[in-house]
Amino acid sequence: MKFISWNVNGFRACLTKGFADFFASADADFVCLQETKMQPGQADFSPDGYFDYWYSAEKKGYSGTAVFTKHKPISVSYGIGIPEHDTEGRAITLEYENFYLLCVYTPNAQRELARLDYRMAWEDVLRSYIKTLDEKKPIVYCGDLNVAHCEIDLKNPKTNHKSAGFSDEERGKFTELLESGFTDTFRRLYPDKVEYTWWSYMMKAREKNVGWRIDYFVVSDRLFPLVSDSFILGDVMGSDHCPVGLEIEL
Repeated sequence: MKFISWNVNGFRACLTKGFADFFASADADFVCLQETKMQPGQADFSPDGYFDYWYSAEKKGYSGTAVFTKHKPISVSYGIGIPEHDTEGRAITLEYENFYLLCVYTPNAQRELARLDYRMAWEDVLRSYIKTLDEKKPIVYCGDLNVAHCEIDLKNPKTNHKSAGFSDEERGKFTELLESGFTDTFRRLYPDKVEYTWWSYMMKAREKNVGWRIDYFVVSDRLFPLVSDSFILGDVMGSDHCPVGLEIEL
């Protein structure tokens, strides 16, 4: 099976920048989107052969997630079961016979780590949610997780040490998740590979490849032997992020 995840930074805008062509050429079993920034019915995109599920933020033009899939799920759930964390459209879970798919857009800690306390609370609740699911069935967990886990995952680690997405606290929470029985598929397959998934719109960052790897496919450890590839599609334009992908035999 082929999975794609992409923070589109506004689905309606991405549609005008070639999204439909990319979607068709990818021919994925699952396409997970983050930061859709729209309410239901605000975009016309209904590809043949796919079921689609949308979770919008209460605040218009903000956050939001979506999943397109060729495979009808047993069930779909929205949010992570805690009202204070379920107003921004950040998590969709699809249940299948032998796994769960979880698409997430993790909150940004923001400039000067203004939202770090909220981010830490989110991380703890989400990790508990993931572990509860994992007790039932293994998980494919993907999305813009808003953290560069290791120094290799961003161009300038020293100058960004206390920046949102590379704080010790955020990196520590990701470590805690992985140590709970999960695998960062790209880094496990390619321990020394330098590729990024997000670039600032400022200072020609993408042209210079001054980026961060903050978009992931994470799987339950017991699924990792089934992974054949985890990849980054850095040449695909249309957002400040690029798509990432996973190929796995499920």
